[in-house]
Amino acid sequence: MAALIKLLQKKGFDVSSKIKQIKNVPDCIPIKRDFQIRGELYATNQVAGISQRIARKYLKYKKGIAESLSFCCFQILNGRLNQYETLNYLKKCGFSTPHSYFTNLTSKVEIYKKNWLERKIFVKYPTDGIVIKINSRKLQLIRERSLSQNKEWQYAIEK
Repeated sequence: MAALIKLLQKKGFDVSSKIKQIKNVPDCIPIKRDFQIRGELYATNQVAGISQRIARKYLKYKKGIAESLSFCCFQILNGRLNQYETLNYLKKCGFSTPHSYFTNLTSKVEIYKKNWLERKIFVKYPTDGIVIKINSRKLQLIRERSLSQNKEWQYAIEK
């Protein structure tokens, strides 16, 4: 088991002492190599804008109570796993992960978007957008390295 050593914000500020106080962030993870993850700190039971403000104030000024915040982990930056395997691995490491839907049909994307806009799915999270990803790490890497205009392997859908 390895302890969490350094926790950084997007802009590079060390927020380790603050994040370690969040109730659903594990103290130790069962790996022995560098591990870079992405996730979202959010205030529970709030709408997106208010949740983001509460989380930002907590990180910047340490105002607010850590008990009202949660962390949702959704990506391993230096990983080799597809999205499904990544989320399962993060769960095994003790992180909370978002509820996810998987499909092989692009036609289902519009159904998921409609259900999200009608607040039928993902209601637990104070979000103003969702992300749809290709579940193949091989295809993700091919698209990332591609010189063509169609490099995307993930698409953000916002309200």
